[in-house]
Amino acid sequence: MRILVVEDQDSIRKMIEALVRARGYEVVAVPNGAKGIDVATTEPPDVVLLDLMLPGQYDGFEVCRRLRANPTTKDVPVVIISALDDKESRAKASEAGATAYYTKPFSPIALLKEIDRLRDLLNAG
Repeated sequence: MRILVVEDQDSIRKMIEALVRARGYEVVAVPNGAKGIDVATTEPPDVVLLDLMLPGQYDGFEVCRRLRANPTTKDVPVVIISALDDKESRAKASEAGATAYYTKPFSPIALLKEIDRLRDLLNAG
């Protein structure tokens, strides 16, 4: 299973990458939304782990909206991992099409369980 991590903070991106790779998943990690959209549309992943506060022209909300609007990526689960923990951000992420929402600092075990759950759903479908 291929997982795309879109996270601008190097330390967090590397930590998530190591965590997910240690579980046996293939990981592609990018530092901004534009790269995330590019990678997701050219080589669609099975799951996207997405930060909301990203530098450049696309924040995480816009990345999620664009992935949902693209026929190639419209069904790819998008798991938000963000420091934003307010109702408005959660609602906005949900409206953009997010599958799940985790706040930083997040539980690595909970995140891995979510990825495993999505893998099982993908395998069942």
